[in-house]
Amino acid sequence: MNQLKIAKVLNKGVLGPVPSMINRHGLIAGATGTGKTITMKLFIEELSKLGVPTFLVDVKGDLNGFECKGQTSEKLTERLAQIEEATSEFDTFPTHYWDLFGKNGLPIRTTISDMGPMLLARLLSLNETQTSILHTLFKFADDEGLLLIDFKDLKALVEFAYNNSTNFLESYGGLNKASLGAVIRQLNTFEQMGVDAFFGEPALEIEDFMKIKSGKGVINRLDATQLVSNPLLYSTFLLWLLSEIYETLPEAGDLDVPKVVFFFDEAHLIFNKIPGILLSQIEQVIRLIRSKGVGIYFVTQSPTDLPDSVLGQLGNRIQHALRAYTAKEIKQLKLAAQTFRVNPSLNIEEALLSLGVGEALISCLDEKGTPNITERAYILAPQSAFGHQEEINYFIDAQLNEKYSVVVDRESAYERLQDENPLLDRNTSNPSTQNRTQKSIAESNAPKKRGRKPDSIFEKVAKSFISSLGSSAGRSLARGLLGTLKKL
Repeated sequence: MNQLKIAKVLNKGVLGPVPSMINRHGLIAGATGTGKTITMKLFIEELSKLGVPTFLVDVKGDLNGFECKGQTSEKLTERLAQIEEATSEFDTFPTHYWDLFGKNGLPIRTTISDMGPMLLARLLSLNETQTSILHTLFKFADDEGLLLIDFKDLKALVEFAYNNSTNFLESYGGLNKASLGAVIRQLNTFEQMGVDAFFGEPALEIEDFMKIKSGKGVINRLDATQLVSNPLLYSTFLLWLLSEIYETLPEAGDLDVPKVVFFFDEAHLIFNKIPGILLSQIEQVIRLIRSKGVGIYFVTQSPTDLPDSVLGQLGNRIQHALRAYTAKEIKQLKLAAQTFRVNPSLNIEEALLSLGVGEALISCLDEKGTPNITERAYILAPQSAFGHQEEINYFIDAQLNEKYSVVVDRESAYERLQDENPLLDRNTSNPSTQNRTQKSIAESNAPKKRGRKPDSIFEKVAKSFISSLGSSAGRSLARGLLGTLKKL
């Protein structure tokens, strides 16, 4: 199968990844203003033409024009002459629009239970003691069949623990009241920042990122112009998404083309001040997720923004120009040059400093998985409109609109904890209460729908329930590598 047409080497031909090797992941890097965004846009268009769905994070807001045809301009004409191309074809590509805050696209939601204590602890900037408390509270919620759906459920659980901290001693080793108070303060702070909008139902189904229309892969564009202003939420969201993909999709083996490809811009934020235990889990997810037919592409300024253990797993490299004005930047430049396969006719270190806008060093894997020698090439022109487009209907897909636009708020931990005290029920001497408690615990441990008995509310939102909590009849509760719910 032919390679994607991403760039051109004069007098040699086009360069780009081989479709069967796209799930070996990749890197698009370069200093600000060198052409990374154009490269990502072109890459996504090529995948769409191949019938591969994609997901991209648009942090600047200028990638909403995939459904609009490109237009001839003086600048484009000059570019075509530079790369010795007579004309440029224009095309449109099917797009779904998403936005965590629901303004410039459909909202993306998950549940507190789905995200899990590990990622929530990172989001809330909890210390080691507070993180341990959060794990304990999740264990308690799982034992008692308490559904943690939205932010008010988590707040209710932490406040319940604060008010009953001594009663946790027998079964859970006790909880430090001062640390619980600190967690409550963090929850209040993040709630005021609007983070609570990310949690609730209906929760996202990853399969909705994997649509094909008229033979073209649908492009899923996340508007992150507001999201990126909160680096912790941004990075935690991407980590959750990475985990959700891994835990949801089945093994696929070696495919001619990937099932779906994800592009994560501002990738350095993901790994900024990340705990070692979480980093090791991310490394494992990235290594294993390719067998599920998924490609992950990180977009950042320098290869040194990523940990070596992650960088070593990125087989396809597109490197735009780097800037080196300080001793630290010069050192990073040398390290970046060493990550590319040597080309005897090309001084990679010098090329990194002299690349013009729209030029890049490219080294992709061949059909056997071996890195090709590094080439200096010109990035080709995208076929859809570039720059922010004003007249865009972000809610054009009626089916997705109906599915995600209305929030479902059903009975969960918040309501349960207002009406009963599981700790008191557990310790009471009343035989009838003991029987009721034992029955509740048995139901919560049973391999079915999170330990809750079906009722009329459940019947109305069963589909959302299965999606958000990742369990159905015959399934047991388990957590995956990053602490998110495992889809068994």
